[in-house]
Amino acid sequence: MIIFEKLKNIQAELKAPKDQYNSFGKYNYRSCEDILLAVKPLLEKNDCALVLSDDVVEVGGRIYIKATAKLFDKEGDITNSAFAREASEKKGMDDSQITGTASSYARKYALNGLFCIDDTKDADTDEYKNQQDKNKKNSNPPQKQKADSPRITQEQGQSIKEWLPKAGMTEEKLVTAYKIKSLSQLPASEYPKIIKRLEEKAAQNGQHNTK
Repeated sequence: MIIFEKLKNIQAELKAPKDQYNSFGKYNYRSCEDILLAVKPLLEKNDCALVLSDDVVEVGGRIYIKATAKLFDKEGDITNSAFAREASEKKGMDDSQITGTASSYARKYALNGLFCIDDTKDADTDEYKNQQDKNKKNSNPPQKQKADSPRITQEQGQSIKEWLPKAGMTEEKLVTAYKIKSLSQLPASEYPKIIKRLEEKAAQNGQHNTK
């Protein structure tokens, strides 16, 4: 049996379901290790072997990992290659981990091409990107309305400053309570509430002081 017939048999029989789950992106996927685990019995059955190798190449000033999957027997071989670009920086990873991640990604797609594995829902597709954008939109509601809401005027800010000592409060405590950097960032809608509370506090302090 020639190598092409062996490859055709492996492609027909290989089953590598997406049993891994990414809880952050909310999608199923298969890893390079999953493919290798599924293909090993078929290599034995068809009397051939598989070798994976990596090369580091530079394209346009960026570093890529070129992974090659070679299927061979005593009479010949068939190869397929895939590329993955190293990220310039990835939070929580050192240089070796960044290279390792690119290698795993490139190797998986070299295997996908060699064994005709369909990965239409993996992380580099439009379908996946659309799902990610949808998840991001749902988990992070727009804050534009809050950011664009009107702020208190300079006169209102001065009025609050005048009431603060009477109420036994400080400007620092007030801005800390509202999680802002200065009084000028207070939403205008909060002004009446703040003045009312300060007046009540001032009245309480006045009653206490007269006893």
